[in-house]
Amino acid sequence: MSAPSPHAPLAITMGDPAGIGPEIVAKAFRDGRLDAALVIGDVEVMRRAVRCIGATMLPVAVIERVADLPRVPPGCMPVLPATQLPALPAFGAIDAAAGAAAHDCIRRATELALAGEVGAVVTAPIHKEALAAAGIGFPGHTEMLQAYAGAPEVRMMLANDELKTVLVSIHVSLRRAIEAVTFENVLQTVRIAHRSAALWGQPKPRIAVAGLNPHAGEGGLFGDEELRIIGPAVEAARAEGIDARGPFAPDTVYMRARDTADHPGEFDLVIAMYHDQGLIPVKYLGVERGVNVTLGLPFVRTSPDHGTAFDLAGSGRADASSLVAAAEMARRLAAGRAAGGTG
Repeated sequence: MSAPSPHAPLAITMGDPAGIGPEIVAKAFRDGRLDAALVIGDVEVMRRAVRCIGATMLPVAVIERVADLPRVPPGCMPVLPATQLPALPAFGAIDAAAGAAAHDCIRRATELALAGEVGAVVTAPIHKEALAAAGIGFPGHTEMLQAYAGAPEVRMMLANDELKTVLVSIHVSLRRAIEAVTFENVLQTVRIAHRSAALWGQPKPRIAVAGLNPHAGEGGLFGDEELRIIGPAVEAARAEGIDARGPFAPDTVYMRARDTADHPGEFDLVIAMYHDQGLIPVKYLGVERGVNVTLGLPFVRTSPDHGTAFDLAGSGRADASSLVAAAEMARRLAAGRAAGGTG
């Protein structure tokens, strides 16, 4: 992989063209909140998105290479075509062609990031059923990016200005998520979280590890994974010099970690054992504030903390706040990587 310049632009993928991704991207450009960025997408999809939000003064500027970006006039939305749909998909409908197009944009953005042409990748929402309909064998962004980047292990982090949580498992059934709570998976999640925290200025993060069972097993009364697996993984991490603690009761650890002006958090991030255990607390504080970050990739990738919102697609009412937050975090993390941090 080539190292990007600290001033390299952001690549913003358009997401599923039947969802709100293209219009929130267009809104962010319209409002002047995506400087030094380009869209990886379908030109006609992005032109339709501009019409949806009534942004008559936002021209779409088609570019052939990232290097063309400095020549784009101010006030335009630069689009680097990565796909061309045979027809514009209907809003709010699962469409195999839309899923394939979203996938093509992600793959192209990954190539640009690995080549060092862009400083980070911000992905607009995709629809998992549309991916499946297109025959794409990945359940989501995280697994797709891991494969195309050749990353040995990655983890999902969801973050806002009050909480950060990193997941041991991601898009699997609850039964499989429980099976994924192994000594090695928990320890490796702690390691990746510890190593990645340098990107946002915390080289020695205080890491809380949540238990799997109610009350963290209550000494083995409600399950023994804490005693057999999670606790030993925490001790192994501590032996490596990582400030990891736990396992803690999962229904209270987030309250302890939440960092506000009135309540400084006891921890800098929380390791969650499965998807909903970690995402519910962060999303409860406000979807518009949350950002999804993939840790362990050889480049920075963030995304909004919401899905395709098919019920809103095409209405022009979708909120671009989470996308903007994702872009802002991508810039901070890319700057941390350029300064010598790892992800």
